[in-house]
Amino acid sequence: MAKKNVILLIIDTLMLPFLKKAVDNKMAPAFAFFMKHGTASEIISPFPTMSVNVESSLLTGHYSDVHHVPGLVWFHDEEKRLINYGTNASELLQLGLATSLKDPLYNINHEHLNKKAATIFEELSKKGKNSASINGLLYRGSQEKVMQLPFLLSLLPTFHRSLTVKGPDLLTYGSFIKQNPFAKYGHFWQRFGFNNRFSAQELIYLIKNHSLPPFTMVYFPDMDQIIHKKGVEDLSGIVKTDRELQKVLDSFHSWEEALENNVWIIMGDNGQAVVRPRNQNPLIHLEKLLSPYRITKLSKGVRKDDDIVLAVNQRMAFVYLLQPNHSLEEIANILKTDARIDVIAWREEEEKIKVVSGRREGMLMFKKGGQWEDPYGSMWTLNGDIEVLDIFTEGSRIKYGEYPDALARLHAAALSHKGQFLMISAYPGFEFKYGSSPVHVGGASHGGLHQHDSLAAIIVSGTERLPKYNRMIDVKDWILSMLDS
Repeated sequence: MAKKNVILLIIDTLMLPFLKKAVDNKMAPAFAFFMKHGTASEIISPFPTMSVNVESSLLTGHYSDVHHVPGLVWFHDEEKRLINYGTNASELLQLGLATSLKDPLYNINHEHLNKKAATIFEELSKKGKNSASINGLLYRGSQEKVMQLPFLLSLLPTFHRSLTVKGPDLLTYGSFIKQNPFAKYGHFWQRFGFNNRFSAQELIYLIKNHSLPPFTMVYFPDMDQIIHKKGVEDLSGIVKTDRELQKVLDSFHSWEEALENNVWIIMGDNGQAVVRPRNQNPLIHLEKLLSPYRITKLSKGVRKDDDIVLAVNQRMAFVYLLQPNHSLEEIANILKTDARIDVIAWREEEEKIKVVSGRREGMLMFKKGGQWEDPYGSMWTLNGDIEVLDIFTEGSRIKYGEYPDALARLHAAALSHKGQFLMISAYPGFEFKYGSSPVHVGGASHGGLHQHDSLAAIIVSGTERLPKYNRMIDVKDWILSMLDS
């Protein structure tokens, strides 16, 4: 029997409980079809639970300690600047528009993503197998590709009308580079093609032209903003995404034919947690909480007497210490006075990770290697109060509670980049705020370590094989094994 192609559809913020609700209410026939002819479960996102970190982990098969893309926003210790891949226009303008646009367009793939961490596109190229990326934020491959940039963008310093990048054999990155020469939905008011309709039509173009390579990754971004605004219970994003999936299935002679030669993996990139309404104090204002310190202003850049840099990733934040006359523990002691801050962690010597909480008493210190085994075969040394991370033990085995794969995800984030920093995660219902960082009061948000942020849906159709573990870092090897066998 001929090998099947693998088609990975990443649906931003696809969560299993709400997907099941939509399917049970007959609101999502395409999702229902894939679920009927496959399995549906949950998969663990990396931490912070932000799309760029997720895609980096998916493509490399590693957490951020290996791939080196820490989050949507982080501080580059060597360049002494805040990296922001796209929170909102206000923050990008304050950081400098040309630099801020080059980071997501080019630097994330070619400078920040660890060159020693091979992507699935690069590994398939070495095996002589073609691949495709449609609207993936992370796309690094082995083939030289040329993006055509909008005229207004070319007027900015360091930009030209074209940008040479390395991608897979078939690369779509919005309207900047595409497969269908007659593609619609790519205007600037349609986010230059970074929308579900554009993603679907590019996939349909490959299907109808019999151009599907062995592996195709497609990103559907629209549901993220719907859930941010309307909350997790709103099903309109699932319904709208389902319409595009119906069009994809309709591009085959029958829906059943879509499964004959293809394995379909349909998965979310992260969950989202509810953010309380304004009258319930949902925003954790870090500038107030950390008022004893001089905090770097976005528009000013780092100044020599600044104490702290803040990198807010919605329900998670990195807090960077710049001055030797303060300590991370000193800052942590201030932060843990706020019960809305769920997890506060930082790296100490010998790659030990220390964890405290604004909600739970005690302190946990852990490091890799030791006598305790987690559900994923990793061994750990634990000292202190394991309840801080809602961990349980049975004999020498670790069981996770509210924070899936907590030790590995925190450990990876702590070693993801250089610098002295705290990692803080908010309890569900709350979100961090600093300056003009976006907030989602009365809606929903992500970024945190909690299971609400961390669990995404995954549907597998067309094969009975599943990844070794229900973690996104295990997806790459699983896909490669299907394409090799």
